Amino acid sequence: MTGSSGPPRDVRPQHHGLRSRWHNSAAGRLWQHGSEMELLHRSMGLAALALVTLAPLLIVIAAASPFQHRGFAYWVIDGMSLSGHPADAVSHLFATPRRVLSATSVFSVLAVALFGLTFASSVQTGYERVWSLPAGRWHTVWRRAVWLTALTAYLFAEVQSGAVLDSSVPQSAVRITLTVLFGVLFFWWGQHFLLGSRVSWRALLPGAVSTMLGLVGLRWFSYQVFSPLIVNNAVTYGAMGTVLVVQSWLIGVGFVVFGGALLGRHIHEAHRRWRPRRASRPDLR
Repeated sequence: MTGSSGPPRDVRPQHHGLRSRWHNSAAGRLWQHGSEMELLHRSMGLAALALVTLAPLLIVIAAASPFQHRGFAYWVIDGMSLSGHPADAVSHLFATPRRVLSATSVFSVLAVALFGLTFASSVQTGYERVWSLPAGRWHTVWRRAVWLTALTAYLFAEVQSGAVLDSSVPQSAVRITLTVLFGVLFFWWGQHFLLGSRVSWRALLPGAVSTMLGLVGLRWFSYQVFSPLIVNNAVTYGAMGTVLVVQSWLIGVGFVVFGGALLGRHIHEAHRRWRPRRASRPDLR
């Protein structure tokens, strides 16, 4: 008995069509660009540098500051929206600022400065990969030093604002508004400065806004996920468990910093493609 069915259907063209539509879509282009620049690996490298750079840098600055001692631990606590036992675990993880100045040597200061410039170089390289630009010349190292100084001042001011403004609703609203506003301005200026003005201000604005929105979302995620994880890991693994959670959060920060800039570029390019089509439509009014 012979069947009358025809030849088997070839599904490869259909799969090829779906793959082609995905690659040509906005989400597909964004995903491909993120894969090409190794977004996750770059974020992990930035997190490692942040732990060996920003931690000692903010601790030393907090120790030398005449204001209330609020160093790297308080920045992590504020950024992760921690309170209670999770906040205590992070506070106990890092050195007490009062002991830092007596134990700080010239060599350690130079090491922190070297790691700091490496951290700034990593951010600059990431932004250059986002915008498909060649690497900056060696004499632009002064830009990294200025950017690192501005980043330290921004983080230190953000932490100290928690001591100036209390937890009441009006002052909390003021602090959140100022944090978001100055955060957008910093990431907007930071991209433009590290890239040596090779990208216009207008093109960089969506990335700065996307970065701050991502940090706000990461703060909410940290409160929901990382805060209970710190308690569990601190009980199970001790201080090392807290370090692992903080390191995971820093990876998220790096992902948001580079991912926000990448999303901003694609938003800007999509807007540029949309404007000519809009201009070519006939005016029917």
